This record gives sequence, structure tokens and C-alpha cells, in this order.
Amino acid sequence: MPTLLITGASRGLGLEFVRQYTADGWNVIAACRQPAQADKLQALIAKYKTIRAETLDVARPNSINALAERLKDAAVDVLINNAGVFSGGSFSGSATKVDHGQKFGTINPEEWDKVLRINTIAPILMIQAFVPHLLKGQERKAVNITSRMGSIEEMGADYIAYRTSKAALNAAMRTIAHDLKEQKITVINLHPGWVKTDMGGPEAPLDAENSITGMRKVIAGLTPKDSSRFLGYDGKTIPW
Repeated sequence: MPTLLITGASRGLGLEFVRQYTADGWNVIAACRQPAQADKLQALIAKYKTIRAETLDVARPNSINALAERLKDAAVDVLINNAGVFSGGSFSGSATKVDHGQKFGTINPEEWDKVLRINTIAPILMIQAFVPHLLKGQERKAVNITSRMGSIEEMGADYIAYRTSKAALNAAMRTIAHDLKEQKITVINLHPGWVKTDMGGPEAPLDAENSITGMRKVIAGLTPKDSSRFLGYDGKTIPW
């Protein structure tokens, strides 16, 4: 049975990834900050014995390294860096509402720093920590859930912290793909579409089930030649 390791597994896209991969017969290591308090994740764990919940705060490098140590003997076929935030402050809306901490003229640098640490730096540190585990696996795929809002070619106004965090993530993973080429680890950036989640908001046109079904199809079809690509959930290339 192949093994998936996914961050941000307690809700939204992460929870749907856990549900679909587990139902398809995978072992799933579901990492999030407070797994014991994640009721929907715990319901899946009660149903499936192939889910292993792990505590992980991606904003803390020590937490990432501790997880890697706890799993030191585990082979990971697919690592999905899914954990992320839209805002570094108390803003709880989606991209249809203005977050003034990310609006030019009222930028909050401390909140921006938090977004960068979680959305950009944490996925880099996750891959760095889990290369040995990926090398033990058969598929050797590192997938980063990014956003079309990080496309420089398509960049719009507002949400500067979120946009730049995803643009930086895309650039970093393109670099890391070259670093890991000789080890035949495939690294890609994957856009889930605009999805109805806490982050995406109720106005989003796509539900989590269809988004994850599409992304799983893309992930399953990846080969080392795809490494460093920026793809949508429908498999189409997104401009940098």
C-alpha cells in the first residue's frame, strides 16, 4: 500500500485528500496542529484503520523536524504540502473581501511575515526534512498546493501577502525541483481552483470533492519529466 503524508489535514482540501486517498486504499499520515480536536478527521480515523494522525505546526521548524524524526522509518510515496493561510491577521474572509493588512497603503508587515512563514518557508522545510522518506517510497512525489493568485503574469490588485507568498513558493519549488532531479523526486506546484472552503468562501464555483478528484488524477499521472511545473487541478499549465 502506498503512503501519503499531508499537512493541514483537519479540514477543507486537506480533509478531502485524506478521505479520497484512504478510500482508495492508501496509508495516510494526516498532519495538523490539533488532530485530537479535529472532529471530522477523527471520524475518518474511526472508519479507516489506515490513517495515522500526527501533530504538526508547520510555522515551527522544530515541529517539522520532530515529525520527520518520529517517522524516520517510514516510506512516503507522496508528500502534499497543503497547510496554508490566506491572512496573517484576524481576517477571516475570502478573496471576495478586502483584507486591509494586505492592501497597499495599509500593509501590516508582521502579518505578511506570518503568511510567508506558513505558505512559503514551511513547505520548503517539509521537503527538506522528508527527502529521506521520499527516497524510501516508490513514487517520490512532492506536491505543493499553491494558487493561481501567485501567477506573476496574472497578478492583480490587493492580497499582496498571499499573492507574494504563493509566487515565492512557486519560484522556490522550481529551484528545489532542480536540486532533487538526480534523486528522481518530482516536485510540482498545483492550483486547486477556487474551491468552497473556509478560505475560498461560499462564492467559489468548485466543491472540494471535484477539486481533489482532479488533483489526484494529475498527481497520479506525474512523471519526473513534469518536475518544476505549475499546474491546475484540471492538468492545464498555468503561466508563471
